[in-house]
Amino acid sequence: MPLPHLDRLFDYLVPSDLADDAVPGARVKVRFAGQLVDGWVLERVDRSDHPKPLYLTKVVSPVPVLAPEVARLARAVADRYAGSLADVLRLAVPPRHARVEKETLAPPAEPSPPAEAPDPGGWRDYPAGPALLYALAEGRSPRAVWSALPGEDWAARYATAVAATVASGRGALVVVADGRDLDRLDAALTATLGAGRHVCLSAALGPARRYRAFLAARRSDAPVVIGTRAAMFAPMARLGLVAIWDDGDDLHAEPRAPYPHAREVLLTRAQLDDAAALVGGFARTAEAQLLVETGWAREVVADRAVLRARTPAVAPTGDDPQLARDPGAATARLPSLAWTAAREALRADLPVLVQVPRRGYMPSVACQDCRTPARCPHCAGPLALSSAGRPPACRWCGRVAAAYACPHCGGRRLRASVTGARRTAEELGRAFPGVPVRTSGREEVLADVPGGAGLVIATPGAEPVAEGGYGAVLLLDTWAMLTRADLRAGEEALRRWAAAAALARPAAAGGRVVVVADGALAPVQALLRWDPGWFAARELAERRELGFPPAVRMASVTGLPVAVADLLAQARLPDGAELLGPVPADGDRERMLVRVPRARAAAMAEALHAAAGSRTARKAAEPVRLQVDPLALF
Repeated sequence: MPLPHLDRLFDYLVPSDLADDAVPGARVKVRFAGQLVDGWVLERVDRSDHPKPLYLTKVVSPVPVLAPEVARLARAVADRYAGSLADVLRLAVPPRHARVEKETLAPPAEPSPPAEAPDPGGWRDYPAGPALLYALAEGRSPRAVWSALPGEDWAARYATAVAATVASGRGALVVVADGRDLDRLDAALTATLGAGRHVCLSAALGPARRYRAFLAARRSDAPVVIGTRAAMFAPMARLGLVAIWDDGDDLHAEPRAPYPHAREVLLTRAQLDDAAALVGGFARTAEAQLLVETGWAREVVADRAVLRARTPAVAPTGDDPQLARDPGAATARLPSLAWTAAREALRADLPVLVQVPRRGYMPSVACQDCRTPARCPHCAGPLALSSAGRPPACRWCGRVAAAYACPHCGGRRLRASVTGARRTAEELGRAFPGVPVRTSGREEVLADVPGGAGLVIATPGAEPVAEGGYGAVLLLDTWAMLTRADLRAGEEALRRWAAAAALARPAAAGGRVVVVADGALAPVQALLRWDPGWFAARELAERRELGFPPAVRMASVTGLPVAVADLLAQARLPDGAELLGPVPADGDRERMLVRVPRARAAAMAEALHAAAGSRTARKAAEPVRLQVDPLALF
C-alpha cells in the first residue's frame, strides 16, 4: 500500500496448500481493509505477534521475482527519499507477464567459468586506469570518478571494466541515460565478452521483452546487466561493480514517486553490497566531485600531455581578440570565426556538427517593429512558426494566429526570438549550397553519420557520431542554456557542450570547436582547458558557501498552501533544519524547501515521511508532493 502510514510489514497466516509456493519474493494476494490487494512475501516466520492474523488469499506466482538484495535496497531507497516501500517496489519489479513467466520456468543456466583479466587497452591513457582494472580483476571494490578524454570510446572502456569484474567471478550492473547509449554499450560488451554474456533491461523494450530480460537477470543467466534507468534495481546475485555513464543527464532521474536518481541508487547498492563503483562522463557533476573530495572515490583523469594530444582546438567568439577582428561577434548568431571553421572543415571534406539548443523552426517569435514577444490572443501562450510557409500558431492551445497584430504597436511582421534546429538547417543549407544537411533531434535521432563533407544540425543529446570525428563543432545560442533560472545551468551547459565537443577530431587532425560565448565565463573556461574537474570543484565550493545541494540536503514540499503548512506543522524536523519559501509552483500550489546538513538527512526524510503518514491516516483531502534533493529547486 503506497499510503505512508501503512508503510510497514504485515503478518499473514499461510494455508498449508500454499506453503510450498509462498516463498520469500513471491507475489501474493491478501485481504486488507476488506479489499483484495497485491502483496509481496518478504519473510517466512514461525509465529506472529498479532493476535488474529488473516490468512494469505492467493499466491499469484511461485517465482520469487523480488530478490532479497533488491528488497533491502528498496527499503534503503524509500528511507533516503522519504517514500514508501510499495512505491519503490513498483519501480524495482516490472509488472508480471504470465506467458513469459511460463516460457522461462526453466532451471538456471550453469555459470560460465571466469574469464581472464582483460588488457587495459585505452585505460592506459589514464595513470590510474590500469590500477582500477587490476583491483576489479582481483575482486576488490575500488570507487572511481572518471573524466573521459575527448573522442574516447567510453563504451569500450566500460566493457573492459566489466570484463575485469567478471574475471573475478562477480557480476556488473551498468546504467546509461538513453537507448542510443545502451546500443553502443550493448555492441561493446558483445565484442568484449561475447554473445549471451549480458542482459539488456530497459522500459522501452515493452512489457513482454522487459519481463523476460528481468527474469533472466533474476536467474543470473548472465553475469552482466546493462540498461537505462529501469535497470538500477536489477537483481544481481553477486554484485561486484555498479557503473553509470553521464550521471548529469536528467533522464537518470525517476519522474515517479519517490523520485530516486539512478546515481544515488547505484551508490547505495555499492555501499550495501560492498561493490565497486564507477561514475564516468565527459563532464563532472557536483555530486561526483563531492565523492572525490570526501575520499569516497578517486578520480581517474588523463595527464595534461595526453589531454593536449587528444583535445580539439577550442575557441570562444566573445573574447577581446575576436571582437577586435569581428566587432559583431558579440551579438551575431554565427560570427565569422564559426563561418570560417565550418568552411575550412567542409573544404577538407570533413563533417561539421552544429549544436542548437532549441528544436523546431522558430519556437519563439516577436514583433519585427517593437520586439514585443508575440502572444496568442486567446490564451496568451507563446506563438511559434513551424516552417517558412505556415502562419504562427500557439504552443499552448494550438490555435493559428494568421491575422496576428502586435497589441503594442499594431505591427504585423514577426521576427525570430529563438531560432530552432530546422531554421538553422535551412539557413546553413543556403549558405553552403551543394553540401548535404542532416538534422538530428526529437523527430529523428541519428546514431552516426558518414565522414565526408556535410552539415549536421542537432539538438543537445542527439548529436550523432561521425566516422573519423567532426572537422568542426559549432556551439550556437549558448545563452539559452547559460541564462536558465536553474541551479545547474552552468553545469548542464558544460555537460552538453563537452558531449558535442568530444565528437571532434584532435587539434592535430584539424578538429576545431567554436563556442559562441564570452571566453571569460567559467563553463567556457572549463571547455577551453578541458578541465571538468576544475569546474565541478568550483561549482561545489559555491554551492557549499550558499547552502545548496549536494553540500547540504534539501527537500521540496509542494501542494496547496494549507496542505503544505499542515504537513510542516506536524513534521518533527531535526535541529538545524531551515525552511525556505514559500515560492509559487504550478497553478494555485506553492513550494517550501527544507534544508539540513548532510549528517541530518536521514532524520529529515524520516520526519517528513512520518508527517505525510499522519496526514494520510486522518485522510487529509489535499495531497502534498515530497521530493528529496530534486533536480530543480526553483
